[in-house]
Amino acid sequence: MLSHKKPDLQQTRNSSTGILDLPFLLLVVLLTLVGLLMMFSASYARAKWDTGNPAYYFVRQAGFAAGGILVMLAVGRLNYFIWYRTALLILGLSIILLMLVPIAGVEVNGAKRWFSIAGIRFQPSEVAKLGMILSFAAMMAAWQDKMETFRFGVVPYAGIMVLIALLLYLEKHLSATLIILLIGAMMMLIGGTKKQWLVLGLLLGALFVFVYVNTKGYANDRIAAYKDPWSDPLGNGYQAIQSRYAIGSGGLLGLGLGRSRQKYLYLPEEHNDYIFAVVCEELGFVGAIGILLLFALLILRGYWIALHARDRFGTLVVAGLTTKLAVQVFFNIGVVSGLLPPTGISLPFFSYGGTALLLQLFEMGIILAVSRWCVNRDSVGKAKA
Repeated sequence: MLSHKKPDLQQTRNSSTGILDLPFLLLVVLLTLVGLLMMFSASYARAKWDTGNPAYYFVRQAGFAAGGILVMLAVGRLNYFIWYRTALLILGLSIILLMLVPIAGVEVNGAKRWFSIAGIRFQPSEVAKLGMILSFAAMMAAWQDKMETFRFGVVPYAGIMVLIALLLYLEKHLSATLIILLIGAMMMLIGGTKKQWLVLGLLLGALFVFVYVNTKGYANDRIAAYKDPWSDPLGNGYQAIQSRYAIGSGGLLGLGLGRSRQKYLYLPEEHNDYIFAVVCEELGFVGAIGILLLFALLILRGYWIALHARDRFGTLVVAGLTTKLAVQVFFNIGVVSGLLPPTGISLPFFSYGGTALLLQLFEMGIILAVSRWCVNRDSVGKAKA
């Protein structure tokens, strides 16, 4: 059992405004609304082809967006220490779900990564990321004075990451594995794990990725297509080529909202993983930079909240969730632009996927809950060690 002195939230209430961080809230809502608009623009041709209703994907996503914003606001009003108490429970549930995926999961494009309930699909790996962040933060808060030891600063976190990575290996889910390892390493660094153990862990993680790539044929194919998509222009390289066509067609100012050509069934996953290519085609370089700036501001504000949180648990939770957001944005943009090999990572707030959007807004609600009790809200000040 974790033993840790509960943060004095009553004192916090008496000494803080208890108001949700308005800049963070506005940025989340703005990105959600812009993402919804772009998802509609990117999806209506596909929706018309798949269902006969060009607004089909938009209506579903809009429903989840509205519900997600309400959930975010509700979670933002909760005492965030509830996540300290339930962290290990959430982690355990997510691990059980990952174990069940190979047995009862739904296969899509040759990989089993989803569960489908009443027609709604979700990936247990997303719950696992949240469970890992919460549990790491809870353990690091409980063992603050012991983090430099191998027993308390390395063993539990390495064990959790290895277990999750092995389960994701069965799902052929390299992208989620990389995100888990990066978030875990970042939280261990902030939490106080000795740097030599982190260096060793990163080397072992790189070895795991190397073995993964060389034992999972699809990963090798993706890397080959990344190096030279024209070597297989109608197969593994097709998506990368069409994405570059879309980005190049946008030019400086874009073709105009709704005027993308690649979304007319040329670009696969145009409303999902590759939606940013449609953004570039319709809004151009200027519009794409504007959206990246919104993400950058949200990420920076998230880290600001982490630095000014009232307690160690709040700091670590917000830092972990903000890093998760930053890594997913970087990976998605990197893949769409050809900087990285295809990884199957969606763009937060933009890509189609109701349950993913709902969970993202839930996580933003946790950050908002911590923001209610930030110190030095009106000035950057000096973060406590």
